[in-house]
Amino acid sequence: MTIRQVCEQGFAPALEAVEGGRIPGAALGVVSADGESAVRFAGMAALVPEREELTRAHWFDLASLSKVIATTVMVLKLAEQGRLELDRPLTDAIPDLRQYDVANAAERKLTFRDCLMHRSFLPAVEPVYTYGSDPARLRAFVLQREWRHGPPVYSDINFILLGIAVERITGAPLPDWPLGEGLGFGPPPGPAVATELCSWRGRVMKGEVHDENAFALGGAPGHAGMFGTVDGVLGFARAMLAGEILSPAMMTEVRTAGDRHRTCGWERAFAGWHGGDACSADTIGHTGFTGTGLWIDFARGLAWTLLTNRVHPTRHADSGITTLRPAVGERVISAWDERT
Repeated sequence: MTIRQVCEQGFAPALEAVEGGRIPGAALGVVSADGESAVRFAGMAALVPEREELTRAHWFDLASLSKVIATTVMVLKLAEQGRLELDRPLTDAIPDLRQYDVANAAERKLTFRDCLMHRSFLPAVEPVYTYGSDPARLRAFVLQREWRHGPPVYSDINFILLGIAVERITGAPLPDWPLGEGLGFGPPPGPAVATELCSWRGRVMKGEVHDENAFALGGAPGHAGMFGTVDGVLGFARAMLAGEILSPAMMTEVRTAGDRHRTCGWERAFAGWHGGDACSADTIGHTGFTGTGLWIDFARGLAWTLLTNRVHPTRHADSGITTLRPAVGERVISAWDERT
């Protein structure tokens, strides 16, 4: 069985979702450690205000894949270079974090690793965009706010703080970081896939970031804001499989360090997770709210990305994405295992 046939079989559930009208469009890319790859796509890049067919060249809003493709890599590369220490507090880079309560603020004790692994007390999300329209002021708000405490949860605030830390250390905005062909912070240089008809902004998001907080914070904070083509995401996945992006020590941080569900930045395979139960224990993955996802199975030397615009024209519909993702993963792995 060829890699093209593996991709074709894996794409079957996505094609069914497109043809059934549950999602407008989808692209699946599969790549092996030796660089052999295949892509399959179908459906529409936009339904409103005008219909537009999806092509291989379309750029997707990657949403929270920004956390792993961009911010996690940035933090770990800075750690490689000795410019930060993962178990040191964020205040090494952001000394003005909660600067009016230096003695007592719990935020000042948070480490880079705490935020990478989502083991802080910070909330999952906060409507930061409702507090103003100036990106600099909103970043100051994030730094000085006394956040409500709770149990560790997956938190966008963790990665907004990490993004600010990276900018402080490098002296440059996140879009200045080289990300590879077919990847970048918006607006994308090519045709864009539409996301939501946003009630706040009063228009369909197309080529501008869907996430409201990312938009309000200037379009390129640490938790969202990246766009990518299916080939761009595959290029990143292939480089991860080949160990070309991070040092062996930092690859250990993303593959095995942490608890049974999380590593630095990524989720690791567990029963019932979004990548499918057929994944090896040496698999990491991440999803994005707009309907994106990336999974890397190191034991098999295999990675795949499923990119959809499931929030178009609204997030308030049942797209079936939570069952679609593992179904695609199961099909990809089943076909791959037959091939090998």
